[in-house]
Amino acid sequence: MATNKVDVLLVGGGVMSATLGTLLNKLDPSLRLTMVERLDHVAHESTDGWNNAGTGHAGYCELNYTPENEQGDVEINRALTINANFEVSLQLWTSLVGSGDLPAPDNFINPTPHISFVWGEGNVAFLRQRWEKLSAHHLFKDMQYSEDHDVLRQWMPLVMENRDPSEKIAATRINYGSDVDFGSLTRNLVGTLQKRDAFELLLSHEVSELEQNKDGNWKVRLKDRTSGKSKTIEAGFVFLGAGGGALPLLQKSGIPESKGYGGFPVSGQWLVCKDEATVKRHYAKVYGKAAIGAPPMSVPHLDTRIINGTPALLFGPYAGFTTKFLKAGSKLDLIKSVRANNLLPMMDVGMNNMDLTKYLIGEVLQSHEDRMKSLREYFPGADSGKWTLAEAGQRVQIIKKDAKGRGKLEFGTELVAAKDGSLAALLGASPGASVAAQAMIEVIERCFKERLENGWKARLQELVPSYGESLVNNAELLGSIRQNTLSTLGLLRD
Repeated sequence: MATNKVDVLLVGGGVMSATLGTLLNKLDPSLRLTMVERLDHVAHESTDGWNNAGTGHAGYCELNYTPENEQGDVEINRALTINANFEVSLQLWTSLVGSGDLPAPDNFINPTPHISFVWGEGNVAFLRQRWEKLSAHHLFKDMQYSEDHDVLRQWMPLVMENRDPSEKIAATRINYGSDVDFGSLTRNLVGTLQKRDAFELLLSHEVSELEQNKDGNWKVRLKDRTSGKSKTIEAGFVFLGAGGGALPLLQKSGIPESKGYGGFPVSGQWLVCKDEATVKRHYAKVYGKAAIGAPPMSVPHLDTRIINGTPALLFGPYAGFTTKFLKAGSKLDLIKSVRANNLLPMMDVGMNNMDLTKYLIGEVLQSHEDRMKSLREYFPGADSGKWTLAEAGQRVQIIKKDAKGRGKLEFGTELVAAKDGSLAALLGASPGASVAAQAMIEVIERCFKERLENGWKARLQELVPSYGESLVNNAELLGSIRQNTLSTLGLLRD
């Protein structure tokens, strides 16, 4: 069997692989890149517009990024980091629009105010403190706050409709928040890569084996899911960006760094409204606080969405329990991921998170009216007949060992890379696609160190002007960069 040799093998046809492939192609157009996707087209799992929140996660409205500590103080460091990381994505997209590698911005990103909304004395006090701390920092200086019902009716008329005028409520707003169609973004990135002679896309192919040669390269066996035939690719570097499918592939690699990792799969559903009159009356992403016991990615939100050019309203997500790692995966995925090196951490997480498991099962058993009851906390006048249920994507949360060797459940994203830099995998979920540019730059920093020092760094700074600087600390740099990105991407509103 002939072996095809490439410099880089990208496993998974989602936003992460597309972003890394785009960066590498820009840094060195001579690199031979191959992307492998198990489905018959790209961006159809977690990256698809209907399978994720579509929020440009910047920490503006997501209350789970600013938790309260035991003393009742709101901690903002994670929100600052996520905001700065999203600015990296905006810079890259701005550069790619300018070079023609991406189409007009409204094909994949649209201005959508980001609003946090709470009710009740305690929650209002939390939101007020959150606003005071965040708005004092240059990254969040434009955040508005109000407890005035009249002001909030202007910000979010559907949410305020038929609401008790004596109810204690509060909201914050950033006008230049965004709704991102990551599916469209990814399809455009891959479409541009396909115009390059040094890029190949293999659809309906999945990885069956990974083995590292003595020279450090990887021999990767692929199976054509249509014909059943196999082929082998030899790659100098392998990136596992297959969403929930990344963990099993990382385990197949056998690298020492993969030991101890497990996965906790969570499914999701949305209520969707496409009624034109209703859709026109809401123009924002309105995020609230998660229910007690709910996973962070189940923070309820009522969103304006534009997917494949069509507007809609989404509410949710309603989480659920599943044993699949991918929406188009197998119910045996969870069982197959159990290894001797991750069994104890996975058992620890299972025993210590029974409340979470019960919550997820309860979500699955809800009726349509149960879900509508949750929606009416955000949209009191919601008509059950105008909302339908849609399946969201699968998420696999990270299980890993803590300092004491016990298992703990992580709700972020984590990059796992081989010591020799020949392979990397991205695990986890939120904030996910929104920070793809920063995540893939970290892959380059860890796995292409020599090339970065020998010419790539200057090119990377052309693509991402803030590269090498901290936007968390440099207010002047942020000011100049943000004005350019918001203007170029059409996110500034009158």
